[in-house]
Amino acid sequence: MLDIQFIRDNRDQVKTSAKNKGAKVNVDKLLELDDARRKLLAEIEDLRKTRNQLNEAAKGQRPSEKDIEKGKKLKYQLAVLDKQFAVVDEKFLKALKQVPNMPTDDTPVGASEDENQVEYEWGDKPKFDFEARSHWQIGEEKGWIDKERAAKVTGSRFTYLKGNLALLSNAMMRYGIDTLSDETILKQVAKEAKLNVSTKPFVFVLPPLMIREEVYDAMDRLEPRDDRYQIAGTDLWLQGSAEHVLGSMHFDEVLRSEDLPVRYVGLATSFRQEAGSYGKDIEGIARLHQFEKLEMESLSAPSDSLNEHLFMIALQEYLMRQLKIPYRKLLKCTFDIGKPNARGVDIEAWLPSQEKYMETHTADYMTDYQARRLKTRFKSVDGNIEFVHTNDATAFAQRPLIAIIDNFQTKDGEVKVPQVLVPYMGGRTEL
Repeated sequence: MLDIQFIRDNRDQVKTSAKNKGAKVNVDKLLELDDARRKLLAEIEDLRKTRNQLNEAAKGQRPSEKDIEKGKKLKYQLAVLDKQFAVVDEKFLKALKQVPNMPTDDTPVGASEDENQVEYEWGDKPKFDFEARSHWQIGEEKGWIDKERAAKVTGSRFTYLKGNLALLSNAMMRYGIDTLSDETILKQVAKEAKLNVSTKPFVFVLPPLMIREEVYDAMDRLEPRDDRYQIAGTDLWLQGSAEHVLGSMHFDEVLRSEDLPVRYVGLATSFRQEAGSYGKDIEGIARLHQFEKLEMESLSAPSDSLNEHLFMIALQEYLMRQLKIPYRKLLKCTFDIGKPNARGVDIEAWLPSQEKYMETHTADYMTDYQARRLKTRFKSVDGNIEFVHTNDATAFAQRPLIAIIDNFQTKDGEVKVPQVLVPYMGGRTEL
């Protein structure tokens, strides 16, 4: 959430930001609640001070009837004010949590994802002398994708990923982990991107797949709830992406400045209901309720966080270029970046069979919006306690598999293995 002092000082700017994000937020009402809350706090503090003075004066002697009566009155008044404060504070916190993060100055203002800005395209789109087939046609023919049997076991939007495609998925994830753990590669990427950033490797993590509601809410990733899965009878939810359980790992902690940035790359089976998406991408593995995802997460000092965001994007592009998959880079508009985001970038892979691009990667820059509710802080070199800034970005999910099948298919119906994945496939160059 935003700092309330920032909202007090920038009321109009916050209103404009919320409007540009399509958020229905009453900033004036929030500030009215803030004023009422502060007034009650001041009254409570004055009464407590008076009561303490009364108790101090009565030390070592028997209190008079007048003092006893005054003490009772103060206790009653405090109880009344505490109840009033609890009501106002609950309303205030609820309203404050609805205010979205402020977008960066370079985030385009837009009312739909159609207004995302294409920054550039990379790679040569393959030209086939045959009619390109979709990943699901190839996958089903070869027995790699079995949604029919999965539907009998779990219902729609699930699949059995089998054989060579399952092996390819595993190879891609292991390649991503090795890349992000290799400081030599990180130095190379930082140099090519002309970024002055730490080249500390990412620590590989196998995180829990469930998250407590309090922590999920603090991450500001619990909503929309109809897109999440809750474990019946508990306050546990299945995480929708690895960053949900990576970014919250240091909940209510104070880190050391010398340990920043803290970088993780986590592999997790993720779960989403995909509410409202029925009818879209129903074939193949583009939009499933369950999928594997390798995610980058970073906690950094505020002065380094934007460069950390740009570095993660550079790493995403490096991974795609090593796979030799044509893609385009999009700067997302205010409508599309999401409530906790200050900036967002998507990488979209080219699909020859559909002659269109499909999102495979996203990078989210959150500033201190998540950390403020998570209470994740660090002790700066001058001894001050500050909130960290958080970033997350896709390393690989299952969608790049779609792009590999689409772009590396052959006339004979085989699929070539991207060169960087050949060592992870036991030397196999074709599937």
